[in-house]
Amino acid sequence: MRRITLWLMSTVAAVVLLFSYRTSTMGATAPNAPGVVGAAPGMVPGGPAPAPSGSSASSGATVVNGTVSQTRWGPVQVRVSISGGRITDVVALQVPSGNRRDREINSYAVPALHDEVLRAQSADIDSVSGATVTSDGYRRSLQAALDAAHFGS
Repeated sequence: MRRITLWLMSTVAAVVLLFSYRTSTMGATAPNAPGVVGAAPGMVPGGPAPAPSGSSASSGATVVNGTVSQTRWGPVQVRVSISGGRITDVVALQVPSGNRRDREINSYAVPALHDEVLRAQSADIDSVSGATVTSDGYRRSLQAALDAAHFGS
């Protein structure tokens, strides 16, 4: 009887430990992981932020932050610049970056999503293959920013 009890308790302990183990592919461990920079959703006061090189955002642009979209791999947030009734730039303020694989995926997904938004001039964009979760969060944050700017209405 003592051996059965010991065996049962050992099995339960092993199962509990197995299910509580977090792997490196489970995303960021905390919503505010180091290096995550967010911004309040809505219109950005004072005009556009300094644009990255090669950006087409102009000084007369309306700049709006989208809401933070919580995905299963981490937060996604974008900032959109609108000038002359057109989307001129989209900057990813937050993307999942909890591990090397997240950073690898986003290194190709974020530029592809950026280019797709500029082409489509809306949030009606295709997901990037292999980055569906990030694509969905990007799309939701972008749509919130476009809605706040009353773009297309």
